[in-house]
Amino acid sequence: MARERTVVKGIVLRAVDTKESDRILTLLTAQGKLPVVAKGARSRRSRVTACTQLLAYGELTLSESRGWQYLTEGSTIELFQGVRGDIGLLSLASYFAELTEAVAQENTESGEVLSLLLNALYALGTLKRPEKLVKAAFELRLMGAAGFEPLTDACACCGVPDPAEPLLDTAGGVIRCRQCGRGERGLSMPLSPASLTAMRWVLRQEVRHLCDFRLPDRDLTLLADAAEAYVHTVLERGFRTLDFYKSLS
Repeated sequence: MARERTVVKGIVLRAVDTKESDRILTLLTAQGKLPVVAKGARSRRSRVTACTQLLAYGELTLSESRGWQYLTEGSTIELFQGVRGDIGLLSLASYFAELTEAVAQENTESGEVLSLLLNALYALGTLKRPEKLVKAAFELRLMGAAGFEPLTDACACCGVPDPAEPLLDTAGGVIRCRQCGRGERGLSMPLSPASLTAMRWVLRQEVRHLCDFRLPDRDLTLLADAAEAYVHTVLERGFRTLDFYKSLS
């Protein structure tokens, strides 16, 4: 009896070489995270080698056997060559993939997360948006998509909508005035009015407009530091790809 086949569009979040020429892939599709076996993917004769690379976005035909999904056919839609041609961009994109894998779930609607990752890679490799800006926007919006969106409408203590000296309480996931934040335990990251406005933009805009803003370097640094600290606090872990990216500079 022929195996039932399904066709999905997905991006490779991780590719692990195994046996002589096989790869085990972790894909992100609109339906969630999906482990896939790509037999013979590293063979010189393989027709699926390109679409099994890290960060390759493609259309893939899968067949199921004994609870595993096997890649039978595949074609690439986008390889993000603008990212692959630069070691710094590739290391940052690899961090995006590792972070996405950390929060994505199997059999869970993930269309927004998939669109977010694809747009972030496009912003890096094609639009050449500042790395610090894309990184901060991706981290904050991904946390929001995973159910950890910080509350940024107003100070969580006094209710003022536009604090003059705002802080991001990374443990509480709220904004506080500097005065209101005194005495609170945990890590509070300083923001500026401009970086707070940018944070609100990132959390509320359509994904395709996520990086359509500019900030002076000081404000962008505050936004980037707060976003990274928030990820670490929420997920309670580090990322080897991020460590490598930082080591390059």
